[in-house]
Amino acid sequence: MSIPLIDHAGGRRVVVTGVGAVTNLGLDAPTTWAAMREGRSGISCIEGDEFAKYDPNWSVHIGGQIKGWDPNTFLEGREAKRLDRCTLLGMGAANEAVIDSGVDFDRESRDRCGVIVGSGIGGISSIEEGVRVLLERGPHRINPFTVPRLMVNAVAGNISIKYRLEGPASAHATACASSGHAIGDAIGYLRRGLADIMLAGGAEAACTPLCLGAFMTMKALSSRNDEPQRASRPFDKDRDGFVLAEGGAMYVLETLEHALARDAKIYAELVGFGNSCDAHHITAPDEQGRGAARSMRSALADAGLNPEDIGYVNAHGTSTPLGDAAEVAAVLEIFADHARASKGGRVLMSSTKSMHGHCLGASGALELIACIHAVRDAIVAPTINLDNPDTGFDIDLVAKDARERPVTAAMNNTFGFGGHNVTLIVRRF
Repeated sequence: MSIPLIDHAGGRRVVVTGVGAVTNLGLDAPTTWAAMREGRSGISCIEGDEFAKYDPNWSVHIGGQIKGWDPNTFLEGREAKRLDRCTLLGMGAANEAVIDSGVDFDRESRDRCGVIVGSGIGGISSIEEGVRVLLERGPHRINPFTVPRLMVNAVAGNISIKYRLEGPASAHATACASSGHAIGDAIGYLRRGLADIMLAGGAEAACTPLCLGAFMTMKALSSRNDEPQRASRPFDKDRDGFVLAEGGAMYVLETLEHALARDAKIYAELVGFGNSCDAHHITAPDEQGRGAARSMRSALADAGLNPEDIGYVNAHGTSTPLGDAAEVAAVLEIFADHARASKGGRVLMSSTKSMHGHCLGASGALELIACIHAVRDAIVAPTINLDNPDTGFDIDLVAKDARERPVTAAMNNTFGFGGHNVTLIVRRF
């Protein structure tokens, strides 16, 4: 029997054929997933001379830094020095995803191949470096590569140059929802037949003095400095803020027709994309989660699914008091008794940020790994550090240990400052 190539709404079906990641849990996608599955934390004490310069003024000393990673494994040293760490993380993840997919762009129509990458902040370390040089040595000593290093679209631009991708190319900067928007946008190009292959995902390298200090003075960060690996604790009564982290995650997305034609392995199918805005506050979520609920409802409609079809929700779950409560309210509004643990609800929800922290604009892409493996491997990653769930959080939050359970479809939520909400849905293929 032939496989339908068109979805319920008349668009081309979209599948994931390559996965790449560089994270504090692992320097590639398989190692990152293994850590998620095993409930291991990647949070540690912040290191770096640029931080030591400001001691002892830090009240936060922890973060999700990536340590021991060498970009020279896929780039020549001279080229790597010209790029910001954010771009390097995105390119490293893209390199893995392309190899994993087995795609040969020399055999493809390059104007049918594109790239979209999300980043909330972009090349912030290049901005900080430029300001230091300006103040200490004067304007004529500023690195001439500063502007192309700091641009939010530098990740997408450099990836497109490396692989000579001449099709749709853009960058999204919607705070923590950035990579979710990037993947959703890529899905749209493929569905409409405007591309055959899209590289999509996100990158963020915001573990810098300015970002750490700025979030610290906002009182948004956990200050559990004596227990770094227990600091990120979504949905727990004792949560005290998120843990700033960095990372990159990229995917090779293709139309099903194209993937089948080249006999590609297929991880999962991307079937739903929804987005909305709270229109409420520049940093705080709507307390009832109404914008988040609209995003989830939109993604379900886009996928042609009912709430009962979803077996797993990967929560945005940052470990902030307001954010976690608003998301739980939204999920309970959409899923009702299908999610209520007290009613025997079957939906599982977890936050992998409990392990890797908050990668800001790269979050949606990174956490999609957990959704893909939930439908592919029938394993749901846990929420570690969840010792005492907060009052009213009547959902099975997969506390501490992974859960084996068949999942047909999984939902991925990412919400950002500015009130931006994005929901993606993947389905077992």
